[in-house]
Amino acid sequence: MNSLAVPSTLVPATGGTLDFRRRSLLMARLRVLMVAAGFLLVAFIALVRIAWIGVAQPGHEVRSMADALLPPRGEITDRNGVPLARAFPAYALWFNPDAMSEGGDGGPPLVKTPEQIATELRAIFPDLDTYEVTQQLASGRAGYIRRRVLPEDANKVMAIGELALELPQEEDRHYPQGSLAAHVLGYVGADDNGRVGMEEVLNERLSNPATRGEPVALSIDMRVQGALEDELASGMRSVNAVGAAGIVLDVDTGEVLALASLPEFDPNAVTSADVRVTNEQHARGEVPRAFNRVTNQVYELGSTFKPLTVAAAIDSGAVTNLAKRYNAAPLPVAGFTIRDSHPLGASLNIPEILIHSSNIGTAHVVDDMGPATLRRYMVDLGMNERPYIELPARGFPIWASGDWPRIRAMTVGYGHGIAVTPLHLASAYAAMVNGGVWRPATLHKLAPGEAPRGRRVFKASTSARMNQLLRMIAVYGTGRNADAPGFRVGGKTGSAEKPSSGGYARSSLVSTFAAAFPMDNPRYVVIAMLDEPQGTVASSFQRTAAWNAAPIVGRLVPRIGPQLGVLPDADRDIDLTDLKPLVGDTD
Repeated sequence: MNSLAVPSTLVPATGGTLDFRRRSLLMARLRVLMVAAGFLLVAFIALVRIAWIGVAQPGHEVRSMADALLPPRGEITDRNGVPLARAFPAYALWFNPDAMSEGGDGGPPLVKTPEQIATELRAIFPDLDTYEVTQQLASGRAGYIRRRVLPEDANKVMAIGELALELPQEEDRHYPQGSLAAHVLGYVGADDNGRVGMEEVLNERLSNPATRGEPVALSIDMRVQGALEDELASGMRSVNAVGAAGIVLDVDTGEVLALASLPEFDPNAVTSADVRVTNEQHARGEVPRAFNRVTNQVYELGSTFKPLTVAAAIDSGAVTNLAKRYNAAPLPVAGFTIRDSHPLGASLNIPEILIHSSNIGTAHVVDDMGPATLRRYMVDLGMNERPYIELPARGFPIWASGDWPRIRAMTVGYGHGIAVTPLHLASAYAAMVNGGVWRPATLHKLAPGEAPRGRRVFKASTSARMNQLLRMIAVYGTGRNADAPGFRVGGKTGSAEKPSSGGYARSSLVSTFAAAFPMDNPRYVVIAMLDEPQGTVASSFQRTAAWNAAPIVGRLVPRIGPQLGVLPDADRDIDLTDLKPLVGDTD
């Protein structure tokens, strides 16, 4: 039986359809796998990057983000966190002579004349030098006209209507306390690097992104600093001195609580006159305002050395009996004659030598001790080296090398023939009153227990005896004007003629008072020095330290004592009963 024939074109291709479906499904799966593989690759790359950041560059990205939020230079504070130096955004005034020709029209740089613009700028900034600004504008020389411009002044500059006067926003270094502690801080130059003071010392730390976020605390206490500068400035003006210097030092740690050199300068607006003097000024002995008299200038500090000499004699065993009397007649030595400022009687004992500040008596003490012994103690006190402190400007003492002859040792004993900085003297006095240990001075705030061990110079018993003798000078001797009631001040005056060509200038003195308080438990040394004071009504027409430097300390100690935890107490004092009979009539 024949079946009906069906055209081949109508026969379903069952096998072909299945192959098409399989290929479509396979293609879909391959696409899914490719997408999944892409995601896996991206995830793998991300994981590798995270691992690279975490292992090879730990915290790099985090630091980069943090860097953008940090100031360009770290902050400096005093020991209590008061800001002394910080960075803040500010405007600058920049002259761009191409501002009007940037569109290609080649127009003139200014609409008004240079003279008119300089005059209008002077109305905004009264301290501006119109001649210099006029010359700069007329020359077409691009550059800064002013580095620090307040927002309200920036608006006034814009109102002038000159496109060439641009006001770029920059980061500026600001000193909130003005000129206070300027010689400690220094300043930042146009190249954004520190100059002179701790700005220079800490330059790398303050500009390093890894460390600039943490403020640097100095040992300075701004309350004490302000009081010291105020009293020094007042004392300097009252006697028409050409300069002044002072320091307050913690005797147990070496921390500098205050350091002042006058005249001062303003680190917010440093001028060329602050950092250099003309040849004529140099010939007159003048120094720039930024020059630090405390750490960089050496002086013969006169009779302030006498207690150090007596301490060396007691400590070495050359003086065992304070009642021993020394001839007070003028003393001829090696062609010279050692004299006192006025006759002090036939003989003097140790307390009387210090109370009346006798050169002759001190020379006899040195003679008993010997030049080699005195020299050794002076070396132990650091008098033959630059002062120890972080500041870059540190003066080298005028120090006689080799063995000292007899006359040299005698003159050094009462503060002549050796020139040191006031900081040398402060560190030496700290060692004399703190139990006998010399420590380097520091401008860094120290945590409890961080004070250096130092080196022993005097026995504790010697220190205790010297505390009595220093207190006696303030009670009965030349230091009476420094005796602040209740604060148990002790110290020694020193008035030395300044060296000049061919000898000493009798009309030019350096007057110093070196003090410590409270003498029953010394905690702080205070040095006040005046350069070339004159006899005025304020000093009873006297030029010596008893009448000008000592009163500065007498006014300063009651101001800073309570701030430093030393309260006045009229019922407390160091025991002087065993020494009082040796003094005799002190009125």
